Amino acid sequence: MENFTGSFTQQEPIPDEAIEAAVAVMRSGRLHRYNVAEGEAGEVALLEQEFAEAMGARYALAVASGGYALACALRAVGVKPGDRVLTNAFTLAPVPGAIASIGAVPVFVGVSEALVIDLEDLREKAAQADVLLLSHMRGHLCDMDALLALCEEAGLTLIEDCAHTMGARWRGRLSGTDGLVGCYSTQTYKHMNSGEGGLLITDDAEVAARAVMLSGSYMLYERHLAAPGAEVFEGVKYDTPNVSGRMDNLRAAILRPQLARLDAQCAAWTARYKVVEEGLRGTPGLTVIERPQEEAYVGSSIQFLLLDWSEEKLGKVLSRCAARGVELKWFGGAVPTGFTSRYDSWRYAPSEAMPETDRILRAILDMRLPLTFSLEDCALIARIIRAEVGAVHQSA
Repeated sequence: MENFTGSFTQQEPIPDEAIEAAVAVMRSGRLHRYNVAEGEAGEVALLEQEFAEAMGARYALAVASGGYALACALRAVGVKPGDRVLTNAFTLAPVPGAIASIGAVPVFVGVSEALVIDLEDLREKAAQADVLLLSHMRGHLCDMDALLALCEEAGLTLIEDCAHTMGARWRGRLSGTDGLVGCYSTQTYKHMNSGEGGLLITDDAEVAARAVMLSGSYMLYERHLAAPGAEVFEGVKYDTPNVSGRMDNLRAAILRPQLARLDAQCAAWTARYKVVEEGLRGTPGLTVIERPQEEAYVGSSIQFLLLDWSEEKLGKVLSRCAARGVELKWFGGAVPTGFTSRYDSWRYAPSEAMPETDRILRAILDMRLPLTFSLEDCALIARIIRAEVGAVHQSA
């Protein structure tokens, strides 16, 4: 019997050039983004400039985490305590957490079998809020053309959570560029790794200025290279609170070389995804998530569905795969485990029952695909999952 012996949490080493850049920052002692020498831009300002260029955006801001980027974006577009904000029912806790952190109220929208936001449910709930915080959960892009048309019709401001879609595209448009604001994470398991960190982009000058002030620029905003001019800050600097969440020069130094190789990294993830996907296709009882032709995805994780399986059978699949070294996560548990949780787990956010969404959440099995896995590793993992799902399915 084949077993897998690799680690699902082991990431690639930080590139040598990033290590050298980080050491240079440490030797300088100038870790704070605004503590720069005369005539020096600083690593954070350079990262923002390079990220804005890479994403095709006018403005970019580097912050302490992806979750901070989300909350900062919500404040910057004018969300106030008590406001209702639409968001996916299938997401991770930092998304509704960002909404709740500013005193707003999440309104959950259902998920489809394609693991994207249910556009019909969104249409029905659109009148309840002015803002949609759209989570591209686990790298799945919905029909962004249809979603944008719906947002325009309903008057919804769109903020994109691109923690899992940095580098992905819909009809050639980079994820994060369709909304008023796009937010990204550079936490270890994301597409660039600084341990923790976040970025946001926008083409709106006032939103960008408010985000910079919110992040804790004091009156040092002129040291940014990817921010609007000083005249824009004149209109917002006295009524925008400082909610400090800046990125530091050390993390930015680690990220800049990774940004330069982002496209190659994304292609490597997707190659691994396709090997696992092909190995799982046709497994009795298992539903592969079909990706639309318009979507150029980044396969840094993979999901599949065991629709209408009992909790007992799902548990057997999890344990049998784990016994052979394959770590699968389940999003259907009533009790949060690790990073997995359901919309009804977040008791700070009121929710209504969504039976069809519950059915899909109960069926989702999730697996990371770190780049430390070879293509042969991915083929082996797929064979193990296929065998164990098949064994449990036949035993029913």
